[in-house]
Amino acid sequence: MGQEISEFGKVFLFLAVGAVFVVLGFVTSRLIRPHRPYTEKLTTYECGEEPKGSAWIQFNIRFYVIALIFIIFDVEVLFLYPWAAIFKQVGGYALAVALVFLGVLTLGLIYEWKKGYINWVVPTPNIPKMPTKKFEKPKSLGKPKVAEPETTA
Repeated sequence: MGQEISEFGKVFLFLAVGAVFVVLGFVTSRLIRPHRPYTEKLTTYECGEEPKGSAWIQFNIRFYVIALIFIIFDVEVLFLYPWAAIFKQVGGYALAVALVFLGVLTLGLIYEWKKGYINWVVPTPNIPKMPTKKFEKPKSLGKPKVAEPETTA
């Protein structure tokens, strides 16, 4: 009886062997590695710097904005590689399209520059202080008057 494994069976077998391989790697590394924890080893690694303060601080939003701007321009520049690969075949039209694309990128960069998103050191905003004097309770103005309904004669 020559039974063969179906295509789904092959995929399942591949995933099962992969999972066993990963688990076996973790178990082996756990058994082989030395386990000698001490205070210096358990501290947070800060690129060779001595960690100061808590790791649960809020980072300035500029870090994220700069990272997002970098990713946007980095991904958009990747679109120039296919253009460079076929430039000789397409000729002048490809050059015109690439220049329009670079022009749009330049306009985006100028916009971000003018808005101040690229400036690393942003001037501190002048936020007005609220008065610290507590407000007094309003004095009673007496019984509120009820408007009389108008009667038509």
